[in-house]
Amino acid sequence: MIRTGDEYRESIRDGREVWVDGEKVADVTTHPSLKPIIDARARIYDMAHDPRTRDVMSYLDTETNERCPVGAKLPLTREDWHAKRTAVDTVMDDLNGIVTRVGDETVGEMWSLFDGQDVLNEINPAFSQHIRDHIRHAALADPFHVSANTDAKGDRSRRPQDQDPDVLLHTVRETGDGIVVRGAKFETAAAYANQAFVKPTIGEWGDAELSDYAVGFVAQMNAPGIKHICRSSFAGRGSDADYPMSNRFDEIDTMIVFDDVEIPWENVFFYRHTKAAAFIRATLHRYSMFPFVQRHLRFADLMIGVAYTNAVQTGVKMHQGVRERLAELVCYREGINAHLTAAIDMAETSPGGLMMPNQALLYTGRVLACSQLPQIMHAARDLLGGQLCVTPNAAAFADPDEAVWLDKYLAIGDVDAEDRRRLFAFARDLLNSDYAGHRLTFQLFAQSPRFSHLLAVYNNYDFAGPADLVKRYAGLESELPQREDRLISATPAVDAPSQAGK
Repeated sequence: MIRTGDEYRESIRDGREVWVDGEKVADVTTHPSLKPIIDARARIYDMAHDPRTRDVMSYLDTETNERCPVGAKLPLTREDWHAKRTAVDTVMDDLNGIVTRVGDETVGEMWSLFDGQDVLNEINPAFSQHIRDHIRHAALADPFHVSANTDAKGDRSRRPQDQDPDVLLHTVRETGDGIVVRGAKFETAAAYANQAFVKPTIGEWGDAELSDYAVGFVAQMNAPGIKHICRSSFAGRGSDADYPMSNRFDEIDTMIVFDDVEIPWENVFFYRHTKAAAFIRATLHRYSMFPFVQRHLRFADLMIGVAYTNAVQTGVKMHQGVRERLAELVCYREGINAHLTAAIDMAETSPGGLMMPNQALLYTGRVLACSQLPQIMHAARDLLGGQLCVTPNAAAFADPDEAVWLDKYLAIGDVDAEDRRRLFAFARDLLNSDYAGHRLTFQLFAQSPRFSHLLAVYNNYDFAGPADLVKRYAGLESELPQREDRLISATPAVDAPSQAGK
């Protein structure tokens, strides 16, 4: 059933091994680097109990008669997707900021394996049952679920078997109770999550049909042998008044070290099976793309908001160049919105019987959102002008000796200097701070790099329709030759290739 925020906090006070900046953390819920984002996640849990948001954030499960989270509910109808979209928007409105890796964007990756149960049955029918059990558990027990994908890489010109074998996560041995794994993964939010769906990122294993690197499972983040090495936080580098986003919404990335960690059999989804590993790499983002792209939409809203507010305050809104630049931001925003809306309206039934957003529309929406983000951020900076990088911080405005001059020169009509400072502090944190740069890189690579995004579009687009039009319009007589649709490349890619959704 739905947990409270305090129950979530208590669940991660479990003796897990976490390090931040060379310090071993005694209590993740109180550490200054982790506490702000943990509090944000706790608030999401509490929103399911708050009378104002309860009906948006939760639903009544018909089997158990318990309230369960909307984000983890298996999508069976278009209405389920509309409900998920509304819930994400409600969270961001409540928090007054954007949070990404909080569960709804990662639990969907397990739904892809739900669609691949026939593949799992080839290995062992028990594995198919394992994925169904975990999906049901996620829906009912409401754990904070993340998804561990990225490896430490190593020498990518060599097979993992030909270098330090631990450079990629792999199975070391079997036990009577499960498998033992060793290696490392990177995952945002792992240090303060309950569990992670762990799977390989490499897309080929040479001629090995059975590979120790082809393994997928759910790991408990407090399991013996798991260690979390966190990157430095952006929180605390300045006051909340100067860095309102950095101090509240920095989602900490972690290297999860698996030091001979035993994974119980009931948590294993596939093991030494390259076909299952290839399937999950091909379909990993089939569902999780939607909430990921939805966060781009909200980020676009904020960029439009700060740019337009500044244009109105400074009286430059009447200039054609300003209006054109604002229109660029609007086109970006509405392009994302159109892809998300149409992906639901044109959703299809998946191989596992789920309601799957239209894949061609969703993949192309992701390309639009990610590929144009750097230019759109720069367009917003352009509209905000030089004050974005030169406005003094809140301490200057609070000092009487400085404030008298700041009030005189930064006030515009009825807009006082403090409001101008607040606008530029928010805009600077959104577009120019360390947090902003980190977020830009994260959004570009969080669901694989751009070349993989484009390859996924190719693999999920029905080229037969346009080809048939040309055949009829041009009067072509011959049929297109049937060729093997095989990627000729030395570089494996995520999201490739999949027949589903064509």
